[in-house]
Amino acid sequence: MPDVLVENKNRTTVLTLNRPERRNALTIDLMRELILAIEQATADQNQRCLVLRGAGKVFCAGLDLNETQIAERAHQSAETVAQMLLALSDTRLITIAQVHGAAVAGGAGIMSACDFVVAAEGTKIGYPEAKRGLVAGLVMTFLRRQLRERDIRELLLTGELVEATRAREMGLVNRVVAPNDVETEVGKLLAAIRQNAPGALASSKRLLEELWSTPVRQDVERALRHHMEARESVEAKEGIAAFLEKRAPNWAS
Repeated sequence: MPDVLVENKNRTTVLTLNRPERRNALTIDLMRELILAIEQATADQNQRCLVLRGAGKVFCAGLDLNETQIAERAHQSAETVAQMLLALSDTRLITIAQVHGAAVAGGAGIMSACDFVVAAEGTKIGYPEAKRGLVAGLVMTFLRRQLRERDIRELLLTGELVEATRAREMGLVNRVVAPNDVETEVGKLLAAIRQNAPGALASSKRLLEELWSTPVRQDVERALRHHMEARESVEAKEGIAAFLEKRAPNWAS
């Protein structure tokens, strides 16, 4: 069974993260599948929109931290996260994250790299990387473009998860609806998008990017350096071990 399910309908590519038994945790293989699927959808001129969703009880619980225990896999994982976020950011397609249950760490990163987010009521969203001794550098690229400074600090420096309604107040989520209405709400958004000229939408996305003083790619490359430094730290080794062993971390200071 593939880690990413692909479905094409009504000029929309729907990609479903398909590791429900692991809360759709992001492995290198899953992220590579996702990147390939995004690139193929982008190349298909019949496609205009891209919807990202998760199978099972949650959208995505973040990176599969078991992979980060092996040094060479940790490097590959970080680099693949960067490539995945850039694939989402660079696509000409209008992207929608259809979020439920939880979108945490790398999962919330995927969400933040999309053009729109529709979330089910009660969804938990956040960036707890600091609790694992890590730096949420890659996602910071997108948060800096979307949120107020105070809200970014609340999310990153506390590491606490917020509910979908609070995320909407911050500007991280566009729409919050009852769990049974999420797919319908995404459909309404897709219908509105499809009424617009595809070339105009693609040009609008490019201009929004060009109006920033630094491009996303440059910011991601800078953030990746900080993220890799944190991954190789003593704190990261302790934080990840504590998470996997289901105990509180023992910080040195």
